[in-house]
Amino acid sequence: MRKLPALLLLLVLLPMAVPAAAQSAFTEAQRSEIVEILRRALREDPSILREALTGLDAADQRARAGAQRDAIRANAGALFSDAADPVRGNPRGDVTIVEFFDARCPYCKQMQPAMDALLRRDPNIRVVMKDLPILGPSSVVAARALLAAHRQGRYAAYYDALIALRGEPTEAVLREQAQRVGLDWNRLRRDMDDPTIAQRIEANLRLAQALGVDGTPALVIGPDANAAQLVPGALELAQLERMVSQARASR
Repeated sequence: MRKLPALLLLLVLLPMAVPAAAQSAFTEAQRSEIVEILRRALREDPSILREALTGLDAADQRARAGAQRDAIRANAGALFSDAADPVRGNPRGDVTIVEFFDARCPYCKQMQPAMDALLRRDPNIRVVMKDLPILGPSSVVAARALLAAHRQGRYAAYYDALIALRGEPTEAVLREQAQRVGLDWNRLRRDMDDPTIAQRIEANLRLAQALGVDGTPALVIGPDANAAQLVPGALELAQLERMVSQARASR
């Protein structure tokens, strides 16, 4: 059987897309006739409704993607140009990956080997680290410790140590790992309580909210804010390489 004509598909979507005031232009008899046409069409081909809902879902996804692109451009400075952000990889790389992560997040831990492999294979990638402690107080403590380590120039080494942890980042564990990677623990512990570190975490949380990030990991990948896209969830190495290639092609 042929698919529903475009006009009838419009009628399927009409009750959802047209305000009630506009619908009142139909007479009662016309509304009844439309309902009967729809019922008959759906009985003859139930896939019509599935296709209509799929179309609405696709339109919703396009709208969300457009809103995310606008948010990335509106927050370009905070994402790509904040000199206070820790950076891994090549600080002058031609593609930037902004990584929102929680040091206790199992999916962030799962993705870390792929990110390491990507940076080994591609020396022209810049990774901006955005600590986003969303999994409770222990995550906040770990984020404060990482940002304090950044002041001693040891963020990457401490990140590697904490992301590899399988237990909780208690103070004893944080101290042990800090000393193992050459950090001054007493200085680190003092810096963890610096209000500016708490403010930095709060700024990351606000930025994530503005972008619609609702979990970790989440990546913003692009040569710049105008061509970047938000990618939620942990990616495998092949996916990361494909996204980087697409970002370079968009320059």
